[in-house]
Amino acid sequence: MNAQSYKLALVHEWLSIIAGSEKVVGELLALYPNADLFTLVDFFNDDERALVHGKRAKTSFIQKLPFAKTSFRSYLPLMPLAIEQFDLSQYDVVISSHHAVAKGVLTHQNQLHICYCHSPMRYAWDFYHEYLREAKLDKGLKGLIAKAMLHYLRLWDVSSVNRVDAFIANSHYIARRVKRIYNRDASVIYPPVDVEKFSLREKKDSFYLAVARFVPYKKVDVIIEAFSQMPDKKLVLIGEGDKSILKNATRNIEVIGFQPFESLKSYLESAKAFVYAAEEDFGITIVEAQACGTPVIAFGKGGASETVIDGKTGVLFERQTAQSLIQAVKEFETMELDCAEIRRNAERFSRAIFAESIKTFIDEKYSDFLEATCAR
Repeated sequence: MNAQSYKLALVHEWLSIIAGSEKVVGELLALYPNADLFTLVDFFNDDERALVHGKRAKTSFIQKLPFAKTSFRSYLPLMPLAIEQFDLSQYDVVISSHHAVAKGVLTHQNQLHICYCHSPMRYAWDFYHEYLREAKLDKGLKGLIAKAMLHYLRLWDVSSVNRVDAFIANSHYIARRVKRIYNRDASVIYPPVDVEKFSLREKKDSFYLAVARFVPYKKVDVIIEAFSQMPDKKLVLIGEGDKSILKNATRNIEVIGFQPFESLKSYLESAKAFVYAAEEDFGITIVEAQACGTPVIAFGKGGASETVIDGKTGVLFERQTAQSLIQAVKEFETMELDCAEIRRNAERFSRAIFAESIKTFIDEKYSDFLEATCAR
């Protein structure tokens, strides 16, 4: 079925920085250039807007609230209400790009709603207790209010599950979470990685590389602690955020801020190995590193367990601790890995494979939906 035969709306939570979910949105807009884009807030600058092909999103009332540009996440309790205010009644197909509230948009029985789930709302479910501890909201009156708010969000999150006709998960790891939390099956279509933008380089430099935002769940502190105990090994750390995470960085750890694409690409191609300690839903940068023929040393849960072949394209470590990472680095240094094989592994997650899989899935679901509608 031709994609132009149906009118499509794409719903995403927010456009503020470019991360993995925003790259998926950009790819969906490349596949469906006539789609209308809806987000709660849209604060992309001109350079970032190129990712969404120059489109400006239709936004919610949160866009105009005080301090929304810098603190829109503070309006989390209002987001279920805000997402339900989008009038999507004129569209045949609605795709929600979901990691917080996007799947909660209101649709009617003559519309097909497909949810591409990056993750169920992390801070309300799996990372609930960790989120409260790290935000210092596990005690006191503020903590009680936060717990009540997250309880409400969980109830709303589950109540909105039946607004979705079909779920796609970005990994088998997330498909299992969709099943456990929503009791719904999800087809797995891995996110698109632009592997063609990266070049295989077999001659590597002597430094290790980590790329991550400086936020607690990325576990940058674990990487810093590990390399502070390996003073003979150089670590280049690319990222920005909460600089208090860097307080224990030693002289062998070079911290540099945000890097433009060409600089990041050069580091990924040159690194001896790419190091990642977070439990990631998928982890696009992990695949980008492998597209350069660069081995990956990563925590062996979440998406990394599906994108890194332990012993062939890198090393997976068992615990999010410095000692577990140190042991993985020592193991890696005894191995001889094939850079070309590492590159071939990354090619399983290309943009072309994503595009073919998504278009086939949506066309088949819409065709089935039309047949079921006509039979009613």
